[in-house]
Amino acid sequence: MDTRPSVALLFGGRSSEHEVSLRSAASVAAGLRPRHRLLCVLIDKQGRWLLQPGEEPQPQGGEEVFLAASPTDGGRLRRLSDARELARPDAFFPVLHGTYGEDGTVQGLLELAAVPYAGAGVAASAASMDKAMMKALFERAGLEQVPWRLLLRRDPAAEADLVRSLGLPLFVKPANLGSSVGISKVKGAPALGEALDLAFRYDRKVIVERGLEVREIECSVLGNDAPEAALPGEIVPDREFYDYDSKYAADSRTSLLIPAPLEPAQTSEARRLAVAAFRAVDACGYARVDLFLEKANGRLLVNEINTIPGFTSISMFPKLWQASGVGYEELLARIVSLGRERHATRARLHTDYGG
Repeated sequence: MDTRPSVALLFGGRSSEHEVSLRSAASVAAGLRPRHRLLCVLIDKQGRWLLQPGEEPQPQGGEEVFLAASPTDGGRLRRLSDARELARPDAFFPVLHGTYGEDGTVQGLLELAAVPYAGAGVAASAASMDKAMMKALFERAGLEQVPWRLLLRRDPAAEADLVRSLGLPLFVKPANLGSSVGISKVKGAPALGEALDLAFRYDRKVIVERGLEVREIECSVLGNDAPEAALPGEIVPDREFYDYDSKYAADSRTSLLIPAPLEPAQTSEARRLAVAAFRAVDACGYARVDLFLEKANGRLLVNEINTIPGFTSISMFPKLWQASGVGYEELLARIVSLGRERHATRARLHTDYGG
């Protein structure tokens, strides 16, 4: 009899990062299988939940299922056609990058179903996905950042002011997207309009940041109420900035320096800032915090937090924990355990006034 706890791996998703999620899921599945019985649930590009046979995630196929948004159903996965129970996971593990997965939507469903799940909750997921909200929370926590502005539409006067107030170069990015999709580096004012048009294809909110000469430092964080940061690493892109191809292309020559070649004081500060950013958005479970180290003065700035970081074979999050003494299988087991711990804590809370 298989006594391993069952974990439903949610992957794919209605997002431009669907393919990245497939890669992450393959790696996570391999790490979960030794200690957990895996249920593979592909969310296709139309948003259908497909329960697949076996414990190996597939890019397509499966039986269409649903999760009832009711605690009384116990987190069962039911066949859509006749509501027959097909599985009852002990916990859920979303590996969904981007919209409709990393932004609090799936987390909201899991909360309504009252099931344990890995990673950040609804508010932290939503705030961390929306770069404008995330940056506002970082600012409220006193964390230094690159100067930035928010645009909700094309506005010639506002765009001219961007160049005057922030200078050049500029980075233009959709507020609610990851994996560097829709991001442009603008070196001259005439190119700003094209960059904004690209970003607005993906989101109604666009972030514009001052471009600085920086080193890209990343920190992995693990924990609930007492989070800890792993040793930081450094990304050395193979092109002008760390774009989608630099991250994922088969011919990418981007280097990961683990641990990052920093002074001891810089390493300590990077870890402190990572935990502070994690707490600023009220994250839990795990996340990766990205920092900038200014080349001119050695100052560390907080860039962003990713509540479902990449888990591919070349991803920084697991590699940093491995360098800090936590192996891949152990890391995933801890993430599942932290999710179940958080669920147990929430389950003890009163939901009625007289209770």
